[in-house]
Amino acid sequence: MSKSRDLLAALVGFDTTSRESNLQLIEFVRDYLAHLDVPCELIYNEQRSKANLFATLGPSDRPGIVLSGHTDVVPVDGQAWTTPPFELCEKDRKLFGRGTADMKGYIACVLAAVPALLAAPLRMPVHIALSYDEEVGCLGVRSLLAELEQRPIKPLLCIIGEPTELKPVLGHKGKLAMRCDVHGAACHSAYAPQGVNAIEYAAQLIGELGRIGATLRVPERHDRRFDPPFSTVQTGVISGGKALNIVPADCRFDFEVRALPADDPRLVAEQLQRYAQEHLLPRMRAVDAGSDIRFSQLSAYPGLATDATSQAAQLIAQFCGTDEFTTVAFGTEGGLFDAIGIPTVVCGPGSMDQGHKPDEFVSIAQLHGCDAMLQRMIEILR
Repeated sequence: MSKSRDLLAALVGFDTTSRESNLQLIEFVRDYLAHLDVPCELIYNEQRSKANLFATLGPSDRPGIVLSGHTDVVPVDGQAWTTPPFELCEKDRKLFGRGTADMKGYIACVLAAVPALLAAPLRMPVHIALSYDEEVGCLGVRSLLAELEQRPIKPLLCIIGEPTELKPVLGHKGKLAMRCDVHGAACHSAYAPQGVNAIEYAAQLIGELGRIGATLRVPERHDRRFDPPFSTVQTGVISGGKALNIVPADCRFDFEVRALPADDPRLVAEQLQRYAQEHLLPRMRAVDAGSDIRFSQLSAYPGLATDATSQAAQLIAQFCGTDEFTTVAFGTEGGLFDAIGIPTVVCGPGSMDQGHKPDEFVSIAQLHGCDAMLQRMIEILR
């Protein structure tokens, strides 16, 4: 337990907010593994300001287990912390700091288990995979997965260590985030019909999104394993206009679709684009030919729906000591691993109830439980 805590203190000390580099943390992990004679690969972004890390322990000629975590954290800006966010603090058997729950606690436990993994005669390999920019759309892991997809031997299972209170999760929703830019024509508000009001047309698009979302809520489309049990659509950001007496020429809004694994979120975006093309643009261009509505993708990741009867599910049940599987509302990198043929579950210490909030924490009991889960894994893999 002391090793996991010490490593967590070091990891929390690195400000790896997604807008910052994660290289100091990655180099710390690389050096820690090198000290234990474990080589690792670093896969950099184009600017070489961030990197994924991949390391293999045990035999490399057969399928194994991937222990995967993201190194980036969400910002602390504007949050009322009572403890230093990038310094590990203990109170009431809880460890406070940005990323303790989401998800440096899991990474610390994985790193603490490395000496025991090396001492065990593993019959299959254990891989450590650390990624960047998960919090801004699961971006960094894609280059790591592109490398793994080319290799002849695929792992049997990936465990994404997002905080689930160590309950094995086999499913989560996918996400599509989109931006819509509406360009109209400005004029004095006293002559409003001579202009094309971008805000009003954006409002019509947002209203149509609401109608599309309502079609996803019908009972026959529900999946009771999820909460809410249907795919959701929501507009989260909107901006536009210069002054009340000017018909606004531009308006922008961002929306997202959180889709059940069986639903394709792209269909929502396509439906909205058809509505824009068929119903709004003809009216806008009848007033000003330069009017336009443009859509662009901000981010996307697939949902996850691992079969409860699969070998992956059976393995995680042994590691966790339970076959009571569940789902979560938040997304992970799991669907991307699954998409290249690596069955994936989500299981890690802490709760997302504490993630992304001021005074984020993981309990010492949860870290101890994660250490125990990894020890059971080692015993099973001997």
